[in-house]
Amino acid sequence: MLTRKLGNTGYEVGAVGLGCMGMSWAYQESSRDDDRSVDVIRAALDLGVGFLDTADIYGDGHNERLVGRAIAGRRSEVVLATKAGLVVDDLPTKAMHRDGSPAHIAAAVDESLRRLGTDVIDLYYLHRIDPAVPLAETWGAMAELVRAGKVRHLGMSEVSVAEAEQAHRIHPVAAIQSELSLWTRDALGGVDTAVAGPAAAGAGQAGSGDVVRWCADNGAAFVPFAPLGRGFLTGTLHSATFEGSDFRAGSPRFQRDALAANLRIVDVIRAVADRLDATPAQVAIAWVLAQGGHVIPVPGTKNTRYLRENAAAVDVVLTEADLAALADAPPATGSRY
Repeated sequence: MLTRKLGNTGYEVGAVGLGCMGMSWAYQESSRDDDRSVDVIRAALDLGVGFLDTADIYGDGHNERLVGRAIAGRRSEVVLATKAGLVVDDLPTKAMHRDGSPAHIAAAVDESLRRLGTDVIDLYYLHRIDPAVPLAETWGAMAELVRAGKVRHLGMSEVSVAEAEQAHRIHPVAAIQSELSLWTRDALGGVDTAVAGPAAAGAGQAGSGDVVRWCADNGAAFVPFAPLGRGFLTGTLHSATFEGSDFRAGSPRFQRDALAANLRIVDVIRAVADRLDATPAQVAIAWVLAQGGHVIPVPGTKNTRYLRENAAAVDVVLTEADLAALADAPPATGSRY
């Protein structure tokens, strides 16, 4: 697979990584199949998709254990990213809170190392900034993990340019992960469509600024999650019916009227895909890749067929006319959270 530099870490990884969250929670949880997910992760390594993304909160530790099982005996083929800073309060409802205290960070990394079955994490993200703890304290605690040899590089998730700059002055920010897709362009400096509130502890940072440009200017990678719009941009979702545990059941963008309006975005993507003899998913990922050579999306899947389809997006070349057509796609109806 085509590779890209993971910021200034010294790693070169497949230009498309693998997000593992959906293997454990958030989407169609009734279809969870750990054996199949292990097979998908191992197939990813065979394809050269060795940049794996997980977090301690995904399934309250389940996803890290799953990834650890899948990479056993193949650790050298993996650039392993996980996260800390969110805590599950209730697994069935996915209620959570933020905890950026140094004590929590110190304890969380040890638990992640144990679940992943490794002695070092390649990229350790602060999952969300805790407003109750000064960022300097949280980031300082994470920098201590690098000095202790438990973590190689540090990243941040869903932060603003100002927050990235503050952290970068204390210890280098190797990567920023935020949502970016053809229906979520906030990280390019647009209007943030996340919402705040007690039910949205995992929501992003409003008014984030052009985080993608900041990463390019500061030698950091930008790692988009949900580049397929939580499955919507594949063009395979036409119903607003999801099982109760599925994140999308309560997402404003997936409610019936909003979903119908958002199909206009898929229509634009499909028209480009038809011209290129590609799938809508491949065009959606190719657009994300086109936002900069430092951009490394991590689409998720529980299916080997879709894994291969996503990986093949690196071979899709969008022309200037294609990019212009995609840029004219209508904005999404509904907020992200």
